[in-house]
Amino acid sequence: MQSDYKKYIELNVWIEARKLVSEVYSATRSFPKEEQFGLSNQMRRCSVSIPSNIAEGCGRNHKKDSLQFFYIARGSLYELETQLFLSNDLNFIEKLQLDKYLSQLEIVRKLLNGFIRYFSSE
Repeated sequence: MQSDYKKYIELNVWIEARKLVSEVYSATRSFPKEEQFGLSNQMRRCSVSIPSNIAEGCGRNHKKDSLQFFYIARGSLYELETQLFLSNDLNFIEKLQLDKYLSQLEIVRKLLNGFIRYFSSE
């Protein structure tokens, strides 16, 4: 199936999702120490799940399997969005930072939704 589209490492959605991971790791470095195994860890795992599931979906042999991984990536994206808002609510990140991270998240969301639509129509 991968021969039908670019290798996943060339996909803008995967590249932008990796940027989001970097931003989340950067943001969570300044979280309180007691959050190391709490919200900080959950946000990191969630963000890593996005490009990882895109990659895994691209490696599947059946369209249905691939789409399932892309949907999981999208679910992780929404989960991360909530966690970013919670981080702001708990004063772990400033509003300006939140807006920056949400902007990158929105880029990934649009690309991922477009990729899912494209992949579904093949």
